Amino acid sequence: MAPITDVAGRRIALSNLEKVIYPATGFTKAEVLHYYATTAEVLLPHLRDRPVSFLRYPDGPDGQVFFAKNVPPGTPDWVTTAEVPRTEGPARMVLVQDLASLMWAANLVTEFHTPQWPIGTPGVADRLVFDLDPGSPATVVECCEVALWLRERLAADGIEAYPKTSGSKGLHLLAAVRPTPSEQVTEYAKELAVAAERAMPRLVVHRMTRSLRPGKVFVDWSQNAARKTTATPYTLRARPQPLVSAPVTWEEVENCGAPGQLAFTASDLGPRTQDYGDLLAPLLDPDHAGPLP
Repeated sequence: MAPITDVAGRRIALSNLEKVIYPATGFTKAEVLHYYATTAEVLLPHLRDRPVSFLRYPDGPDGQVFFAKNVPPGTPDWVTTAEVPRTEGPARMVLVQDLASLMWAANLVTEFHTPQWPIGTPGVADRLVFDLDPGSPATVVECCEVALWLRERLAADGIEAYPKTSGSKGLHLLAAVRPTPSEQVTEYAKELAVAAERAMPRLVVHRMTRSLRPGKVFVDWSQNAARKTTATPYTLRARPQPLVSAPVTWEEVENCGAPGQLAFTASDLGPRTQDYGDLLAPLLDPDHAGPLP
């Protein structure tokens, strides 16, 4: 029988704690849960009031990996859920609002993915995102070069961008924007991606066509669409090692000369949050939200 743990007054069955989830390093499910418990203070604000899509990998990244958008079977009645509009009809999804809900969800072994809009205003974005995805032999080093160009371009429009690693090969840029329909944010993001390709044609591609991407950075603007989601800051990723989608400083981006410099695992995040706090905290402050031009 799975041990029952009390988390903030909620009883949660935590199962298979000795199971190795990340075989490359021997990182166990107990360590996954410990990571989320100790990172909750900075992670929860980025999850709160946003419907969560789960990318589950209960047997590790080499096992079955699958998306779960609807409320999973067996979800406790104290976990907050909400109806979310979809083109195929409304669905009910989970909101991870507190530590107990986070630990229940972490026990599923999942990546956390969230949209750019809060549940109170579906399809009205308060964040803008660029997913910078390098096509081999390009790496995150080239992504950093593109990120710096986009930072300056966004700043010219009065929008301040903040970087984080994707937790895979690339880099994400996030910015707080005043509430704007997702369609308009998507259109603006596409305009900037096209502008980046014109400015750096040997480095950037804005189209998803895979044959165009080797050696270039794909500036994915499409994740601003209302139906799309992006890996939430601080989520673990389903990779061979327990890599994290980790906030980074602009100084780290500017000085990145090798991919390993911007690869952070669960064990790195404790010291980083002690040193930096939440580098993405400005995204949560309405006063930092810029208007789209």
